[in-house]
Amino acid sequence: MNDLYERREGGPPPVVALVGRPNVGKSTLFNRLTRSRAALVADIPGLTRDRHYGQGRLGERRFIVIDTGGFEPVAKTGISAEMARQTRQAVIEADLVIFVVDGREGMAARDRDIANELRRTAARVVLAVNKTEGMPSASAAADFWSLGLGQPYTVSAAHGDGVRELIELALPEAADASAALEDEAGQAFEVPPPPTEAELAALEGQGGDAAPQEDKPYAKRMRIAVVGRPNAGKSTLINTLLGEERMIAFDQPGTTRDAVSADFERNGRLYTLVDTAGVRRRGKVHDVIEKFSVVKTLQAIEDSHVCVLLLDASQDIADQDAHIAGFLLEAGRAVVVGVNKWDLADEYRRDRLKLEIERKLGFLGFARTHYLTATEGKGVGALMRSVNEAYAAATAKLSTPRLTRALQEAVERQQPPRRGPIRPKMRYAHQGGQNPPVVVIHGNSLDRISDSYRRYLEGRFRDTFSLQGTPLRVEFRTSANPYAR
Repeated sequence: MNDLYERREGGPPPVVALVGRPNVGKSTLFNRLTRSRAALVADIPGLTRDRHYGQGRLGERRFIVIDTGGFEPVAKTGISAEMARQTRQAVIEADLVIFVVDGREGMAARDRDIANELRRTAARVVLAVNKTEGMPSASAAADFWSLGLGQPYTVSAAHGDGVRELIELALPEAADASAALEDEAGQAFEVPPPPTEAELAALEGQGGDAAPQEDKPYAKRMRIAVVGRPNAGKSTLINTLLGEERMIAFDQPGTTRDAVSADFERNGRLYTLVDTAGVRRRGKVHDVIEKFSVVKTLQAIEDSHVCVLLLDASQDIADQDAHIAGFLLEAGRAVVVGVNKWDLADEYRRDRLKLEIERKLGFLGFARTHYLTATEGKGVGALMRSVNEAYAAATAKLSTPRLTRALQEAVERQQPPRRGPIRPKMRYAHQGGQNPPVVVIHGNSLDRISDSYRRYLEGRFRDTFSLQGTPLRVEFRTSANPYAR
């Protein structure tokens, strides 16, 4: 074990993979180690499918944790085979594998199959007997000595019993190594800080093409959530961007159940891609798992900077697509629309889809639309350029003098309509927020301004500041009348 940290000195923290058959508590242990609720947890086998990465920390010890789906080594076809392939990849990446078994159910035949494979492929294995709260440690671990993986350690991921001791025994030298890695590698796995004023100014001046960040490897990451209906190709698009089979892409609706994030770099920029579960109509959502998946998708949208709304060119634009787009608009997220599987549509269908997008998603007129084939990577580069542009617009810093001049020019071009004997008077404007940009206008009798004139002002500000790809909100603040009484 000492050579692990000799190899890791001056490098990233060690990687720990959680492996085991379905429903033994791997995701619960993952949440315990990462001190989060990132992994979806329910008493249902096979809930986790993709690899899920997180940062663990015990005192000054840092390590990366990989949550995996239920491992079935003998599976050859179907979704189980894809999950097994993801688990094997996690074992290859890991410096240490924690083999999680169920202490209440006892040893199963599949546990023996997994142990045999881990002996051949894993760098080091530690056996954790989970769900042992209220049980004598010796009796709970007795059956698992026969696996030949050394001493079984009894833990309770749900209650935290024995988890700290497990990590201390599994990574005994981490305390000395983590101090040296604190400045170099530890910060790379933390949630990035919000953008500074200087960085936002640089983005505004460059029109969305940020400068390479080699000198700032821990600079802010752009968080991109890929959302849409089931089987639209969200996981395939993310795999294409990452250049590896990071997510399970299976020709079956509902393959992705959790919101799984993955960090990557493209053209000197840092991104975090979030693969989300497909969202169906509320009337069709009856499964408890799917309800939790929808909640995780909505949380991913709220936490993102830019959302890619992915549509399926092999199907008509449904009302559910419009509902998802409406939620993106209400959340104020920057949006880029992608129409996937474009190669499957003939000329007639392509024209029809363009008309349907214009008719049903007309309220997303500020967002750019791209037609792509994710499996072949066609159109993906243009999509990412629009994502950069949308992010720059959403985080742009608008100066008060420029906003006020733009307001005055808009009023000179078309004054607000008179409501009764009083015409609203707008004095000045300033920025009230970012992502989405908020423009606050001060004046008198602004409560009399109509919605149509508000939309006119939004269009003028959008054209003046080139705010393509992000919604824009205009708020009115009416001055108090000192002679009202």
